[in-house]
Amino acid sequence: MRDTQRHHRMPALRRISATAVIAITALGPLTVRADDSPNPCAALKRIVAAAPTGFSQLTPDDGKGVAQPYGNDAQCGATKGGYECMWTPNEGAGSSTTALQAVAADIASCLPDATHDVNSPARQHFYIGPRDARTQITAMPAGASKLKLIVSGK
Repeated sequence: MRDTQRHHRMPALRRISATAVIAITALGPLTVRADDSPNPCAALKRIVAAAPTGFSQLTPDDGKGVAQPYGNDAQCGATKGGYECMWTPNEGAGSSTTALQAVAADIASCLPDATHDVNSPARQHFYIGPRDARTQITAMPAGASKLKLIVSGK
């Protein structure tokens, strides 16, 4: 009699096991993975950190991460007293105004100590630090189809 009971339990155990395997397989796609989209925070922080020394240690590639989520043709470099990047927003970034707002949102989220004192379709402006040692961050349209980021420091 014991062999008969064991014989009847085996198909039930197989069904439960099969159901568990199907459930685990179905939940597999819900696994969280790292986001591979470009993140401008590292580039923004690196640029702002270079302000006290005049941006001399930055290369043109250091700023490209700021533009990467929105355009692929960023031209960046140190200028007298600042660091600038200019790029054309790609189609996924929407209009220049939409891309400008997105850049401003990135600046605000990546640099929580920055004060956002100008928020307009023509200009986004932030500053960090006391007046005598202030770092200025400005994002604005550059012509009809480009955006420009300027970081300057005292």
